[in-house]
Formats: sequence, C-alpha cells, structure tokens
Amino acid sequence: MSSFHEQVAADKRAAILAAATALFGTQGFARTSLAQVAAAAGVSRSTLFKRFPTKDSLFDAIVTDVWTPQARPADLDPADPEAGLRALGTLYAELLTRPGMADLFRLVISEAPTSPELGRRQFDLGKMPFFEEVRAYLAAASRARTLAVDDPTMAATQMLGMISTFVLWPRMFLPDWGPDEGEVARAVEEAALTMSARYGNR
Repeated sequence: MSSFHEQVAADKRAAILAAATALFGTQGFARTSLAQVAAAAGVSRSTLFKRFPTKDSLFDAIVTDVWTPQARPADLDPADPEAGLRALGTLYAELLTRPGMADLFRLVISEAPTSPELGRRQFDLGKMPFFEEVRAYLAAASRARTLAVDDPTMAATQMLGMISTFVLWPRMFLPDWGPDEGEVARAVEEAALTMSARYGNR
C-alpha cells in the first residue's frame, strides 16, 4: 500500500472512531447503529463493516486507541524506583488527560446498568495492560531489593489510585476541572515519593 493510501486509510479509521465515540456518548452504545456511525464519519457502510463488522469491535478499537501511549519511557531501572515510578506515573497521567479518556469513562459508567461488559472490556483492553506494567516493575524492584513489596498488585493499585484520584476522577463531576501541567507533575511526584517512603527497603 502506498503512503498516500495508508494516510487515507488512517484518516478514515480516525473519522470512524471519532464519530463512534461521539455517538456512543450522546445516544448510548445500545442505541447507536453502525449505519449511523458510517454516516457521521462520512464513509460508506461497506468501508465501516469491512474494518469493524460489529459495534463490539468498534468499541474495542476505541479503547485500545485511547489507552495506547504515544511514546513509552526508556527501560526502567529497578535499582532506581523513584525514577521508575515517576516515569510510569507521568505516562499514566498523560493517558488519563488525553482527549477521549474522560468521555470513555463516562460512557462505560453510564452504560453499566445495561451493558456491563463494556466496563470489563475497557478494563481488560485498556487499563489492565498498563496496570500489569506497573505491577511488574514493582515486583522487579522488590527482587532487586530496592523496594520491599510483598503484594505488587496492591502496591500498583495504590500508586495508580493516587494519580487518578487527582487527575481523572474530578473530571467525572466537575466539567471545569483541569489542573495544569505543573499540578499534574506534582501529583505524580508525590505519588512516587509516597510509594518510596512506604516500600523503600531501608
């Protein structure tokens, strides 16, 4: 495929995902049809069905796109857990503040009574891979004896919870909530320092 056709395909895919996100958010997942998504995206039904034969596959693509970091940190050294946790925390904050993330959370929350499987797929495809990365790093730091973590799963929950409580969850209730970059960076720094103080192997 030529670079021109690759760009056209990428543009159509982006238009489809944007249209689906908007329609799912305003009409609800169950009440939105693939035909409506195609019309809103300005593509033919055959183009959409070829890429996304079901609404489930379309939703999964939205989740995967929103949760895929644009850039990953360099290899994280378990010998320097403060730096490693700061890098992971910064990446998590960037994910939580990127366009579409808050809308995705609002969607799965609003659809929970009738489509609880959306929340499970959002967790499994979206947050869980990143959560596992943090958990694995904490386990590696524990093996390196730079942290003393008996339960990496609980520790990862604590780390990410400190950041999301400040960065994401107020957005669910306060439309004007928008901490600046310095405030977000401070929240990440405090989370990393708190984890180091709690689990530091001194």
